[in-house]
Parts: sequence; C-alpha cells; structure tokens
Amino acid sequence: MPTDNILSTSLGLELAYFSGRAWMSGRGAGVILRFQRVRPRRPDRFQPLRSSEITPRFLDRMLRALKRWKYDIVDMDEVCRRAVIMASPRRFVGLTFDGAYKDLITSAYPVLSRHRIPFTIYVPTAFPDGVGEAWWLALEQVIARESRVSLVIDRKERHFTTRATAEKYRVYEYIESWIRTLPPPELSAAIKDLCKRYSVDLEKLSREAALDWSDLARLAADPNVTIASATVNYTALSNLKDAAALREVTMGKAVAETAFQRNIRHFAYPFGDPASWRRTHLVMAAEEAGFASAVSTIPGIVEAAGRTNLYALPRISWDGRQRSLRAMRVLLSGVTFAPVQPTRSSQTN
Repeated sequence: MPTDNILSTSLGLELAYFSGRAWMSGRGAGVILRFQRVRPRRPDRFQPLRSSEITPRFLDRMLRALKRWKYDIVDMDEVCRRAVIMASPRRFVGLTFDGAYKDLITSAYPVLSRHRIPFTIYVPTAFPDGVGEAWWLALEQVIARESRVSLVIDRKERHFTTRATAEKYRVYEYIESWIRTLPPPELSAAIKDLCKRYSVDLEKLSREAALDWSDLARLAADPNVTIASATVNYTALSNLKDAAALREVTMGKAVAETAFQRNIRHFAYPFGDPASWRRTHLVMAAEEAGFASAVSTIPGIVEAAGRTNLYALPRISWDGRQRSLRAMRVLLSGVTFAPVQPTRSSQTN
C-alpha cells in the first residue's frame, strides 16, 4: 500500500475512533483477525513484507486491549458456533495465523501462552516437511541484496535497476504480481532460476522460516492451539486446474490428520486467494472434505444467525505498519468509513 494510502487510512480510522462510533455500536457477532509473522522490528529500509508482520510487544498490547474492551477471545469452533446462533451480548474475536512461520513459536507463542489465549494456525504441510518454497522471501532477499535484477518474464529477458529503496519496492511489487499469476510448475521454475542467478538457497531459506513438525507437535499439545489446514504447497488455488486444486484441499487435510492423529476441522485459502472462494466447487470441496469452516481475506465481520457463509468467512488482515490500538478498535466494531483524501500540498511533498 502506498504511503499516502496508509496515512489516509490511519487518519480515517483515528477520526472514526474519536467520533465515538467505535464503541457506541458494534455490527455483527464478531471478527476474525488475520496475522502472519510475529518478530522484533528490523532496521532495514527495504521491507516489502512489513505489512504482514507485528512485533511481540504489539501482540501483547493488543491482547491486553481486547480483554479491556470486553471481547470474548475464542477458538475457531466457537467462531462457527456463534456464526449460526442468535447474536450474543458480547462480541468475539478469533485470532488466526497464516503461513506457519517459525517465529510463531519463538516470538508469538510466549506472549499468547502467557495470556492463555486461544488461536488457530493454518499449516501448509509441505513447509514442515521441508519441501515448501517460500518464493516471496527469496524474491525479497534477491532484491534487497542486488542493485540490478534480471529474469525471464513471459519468455523475454527483463532487467531492473534496484539501487534505490524506492526502486526496490517498485520492482518487488511488479515481479511479485507477475509470479502470483503463474501455475505452480512455472512459478517454481521462475523462482529457482532467480535464486540460481543470485546465489540464494531457496530450500534453506524456506526451511528456516517455517515451523517444523516438532514445533507443531509442541503447539498442538496446548489445548488453546487449533491446528488447521492451508493445503499442501500453499499455492493459490485459482492458478490450478480443478482436479489439482481439489487434491491440494483434501491432501493438506489428510497429511495434517496423519501427523497429529486428530480431525482437522478448519481450512484457509492460501493467501486468502479471492478467486478461490468465488469458485463454487472449491467452496463446496472444503465442505465435502469435512472442514467445518474456511477462511478468506474478505474484509468484514462475522454475522450471527447463519448470515455468514462458514466456507467464505471474512477476516480482518491487520497491517503491521499500523500500530494504533484506536484504529484496531474501530475495525473490530465493523464501522466503515471513507479514507481521508490527501490534500494538494501532501500530494506534492
């Protein structure tokens, strides 16, 4: 998100907070919050994935605030239950973590366990197996290190200058958008080619960033932790043919159930892929596979009395560049607002 848009959104949320709407009324039964990484803040100027990170300190502040605001912090089974019954006087928050990153156990779990808070981890099983490819991390590392990047895009050799930080951000956004459109074999070939050109060990990078099975076994032993599925390879299902997409849904569940010897009841579309939950047969596949729910990244609240589809549950994806608890309180309330438009002077600065 461009800086002007971040500032505009932040200002709009702050104004909504001070208007009093954030606690005078709340829509729906509750909300599901989506996080990815939890780790200490880094000084690097180039951090294209910064929006997907929060710090342990922010996590602690947020949990204290949720308790102070009298939200019920619940697991995904309870989210589903409250979505189908009549609205409760108290609204709920469900905490979810995508990607199964290693820092979940090193930085997030000590905070969450201290607060005795339930949360859900969506696991793409190829990563604890050590064969997942975190292409987005490899792309970040290449662009961070290099002043010039070359790769083949649509059968043509392309060259990008990445000296200045602003150039790095533009190039990362462009290449990432292109990579996301590729079917898995082409995506894998593209990122391996890039890593070979610039001496990045994709296998090691991916393995070190992810939870392994022993980490997950430790987490699964905690009754406050719900282990859920995010397919096998964490591939956007909309880039797959129907049969392959269905295999990803069913095999991710089967592998996780074998590993943990328990029923895996909840599912996340990889990257919240909007095109996936719009494909009716994939939503039906999640239900037919035996999942009780499937979460997306549709922004919004969970309605009560069955008004929200349990297989396209909305989540609020928290932007880690935003550290205001006032802003979070507004988002949790379900209040909508029009972002404040930058003034002419701010646009030219």
